[in-house]
Amino acid sequence: MSNATEDRTTLTLELPPLSLYVHVPWCVRKCPYCDFNSHEQKGELPEDDYVDALLDDFRHDLSYVQKRAISTIFIGGGTPSLLSAAAYDRLLNGLQKMAAFSSDIEITLEANPGTAERGKFADYHSAGINRLSLGIQSFDPQQLQQLGRIHDEHDAERAIEYAHKAGFNRLNLDIMYGLQAQSADSAMKDLQRAIDAEPEHISWYQLTIEPNTVFFKHPPPLPPEDTLIDIQDSGLTLLADHGFTRYEVSAFARAGGQARHNLNYWRFGDYLGIGAGAHGKITQRSRQRILRMHKRRQPGHYLQAAAVAKKQALNQSAGNLLNRYPYLADAGPIETDQLPLEFLLNALRLREGFTRRQFEQRTGLPFSLIAKQVESLHQRQLFRIDGDRISTTDTGYQFLNSVLEAFV
Repeated sequence: MSNATEDRTTLTLELPPLSLYVHVPWCVRKCPYCDFNSHEQKGELPEDDYVDALLDDFRHDLSYVQKRAISTIFIGGGTPSLLSAAAYDRLLNGLQKMAAFSSDIEITLEANPGTAERGKFADYHSAGINRLSLGIQSFDPQQLQQLGRIHDEHDAERAIEYAHKAGFNRLNLDIMYGLQAQSADSAMKDLQRAIDAEPEHISWYQLTIEPNTVFFKHPPPLPPEDTLIDIQDSGLTLLADHGFTRYEVSAFARAGGQARHNLNYWRFGDYLGIGAGAHGKITQRSRQRILRMHKRRQPGHYLQAAAVAKKQALNQSAGNLLNRYPYLADAGPIETDQLPLEFLLNALRLREGFTRRQFEQRTGLPFSLIAKQVESLHQRQLFRIDGDRISTTDTGYQFLNSVLEAFV
């Protein structure tokens, strides 16, 4: 793709929809498989100070909104359900005073069943949160203990009950498979219990061993490859038989239940990230570039930045982006020759694939840059071309990494 730079000026980047990610970095206990930016709670959480910092962080990012309404908000962690409903009510009201919300905005909160309370869930709903994502992972007591979860199967069932009674018609359940010495039968029992709970969305994904985790240092005994294949084949059939459509690698939804926030990620939309360790991807139309931003990772450093911002007037004339925006740890544009792969890494996770026009709108690059690779994959029956739309075949989806290698 060496000709990407010279072709770059032939098209104009268009502003995509805008989402907001809010990171809450604390949890009760760090799980041995978790490589997210999460930190065990020690003492009372600085809830008020953190909400103040989140609002100030967003205030510094306002120029990137570019007159768009926020279409979705996702509050992730960590364990966001450690914060009170009053905190989220103040946060959402404060955000809405600075930027418009879409009339049908989707606002998702991740919650740990071990922190579920009936009244708390109802208050979250009253605060404006309209979608809940419960980190169940498993209903098997032994597996939950091995995963280091703070809840048991009864906590999981109660959390689902509380969510339904609180009015959360939009509910996602996270379920893992490929757990320690797990059989196909045990994995299907977990999945069936999730289906029986009547969520509109299930995130069903395989346990992976990531660096910088306890499991990486002390690997658990995982099922053999043939068992994992049996689990996946049986699970895909079970989900389909109960009306769940696989629209992304590990996301399954009943009609109308797709996660709009995640769809915006995968369609290469824009999103701002606020909170410790949050990151964002923003189209700067005036400069015709796409910017990646990463906020300060450590909660203490993030809160220190907020304290500094309160005490000092920022030097708006400074040329260094990090000086002007105290919450930033790093920021920079995606290089032009990396844009096609960045786009495809996201878009090809979706069964719907992408259109030629979408590629050009979201990258500002001509489709001709990837046309040869697309045609080659089509000839190899790894891509399906239907008019303007390009998507993987069943075989291409199964070997997605090999498909993506064609664009490296």
